[in-house]
Amino acid sequence: MSTRAASPLIPVTHPSSPAPTVFQEQIVTRRSVRQILAVARLVIGFTFLWAFVDKLFGLGFATPVERAWVNGGTPAQGFIGGIEGPFAGVFAVFANPFGDALFMAGLLGIGIAVMAGAGLRIAAVTGTLLMAFMYLAELPAALGGTNPIVDSHWHEALLLIIAAATLSGDTWGVGRTWGRIVGNSWLR
Repeated sequence: MSTRAASPLIPVTHPSSPAPTVFQEQIVTRRSVRQILAVARLVIGFTFLWAFVDKLFGLGFATPVERAWVNGGTPAQGFIGGIEGPFAGVFAVFANPFGDALFMAGLLGIGIAVMAGAGLRIAAVTGTLLMAFMYLAELPAALGGTNPIVDSHWHEALLLIIAAATLSGDTWGVGRTWGRIVGNSWLR
């Protein structure tokens, strides 16, 4: 503890008193914008959750039933086995059952956190890393695509970051309640 006298220009804070918890209304003042951000959060959360469910059960959309994880399919190995870009060798380390479990846990965890509106910062970091890895695996500049630099992985990562930065889980989610429990920490 400092023995220095408090100056009217320099606020004295004590390490034992945490900063007050910030809520979405303090960041995004318009209700309609908060609702739009909540819809965007729910859409990107459902994208991750759906990918998990489809790969788990093979609902016939991106994953046919015979390649479902419950039927012996290998979600990460299947994706990694098809990589033809310059980073194919880098990702080969994940072409195993551990890689499958890690990939599926990531999809599920990110999807649940984003849909619930709690743990958005961790979901944004891990989801952005997952999108960056998938982007590098499918590198449009090397493999061709409609845009040589930006693809849907960028959009998904940005939506995750925006959801976390704007505390969008406070609207139509459990973010406000979660914020009261964890404050402004990384768990927010």
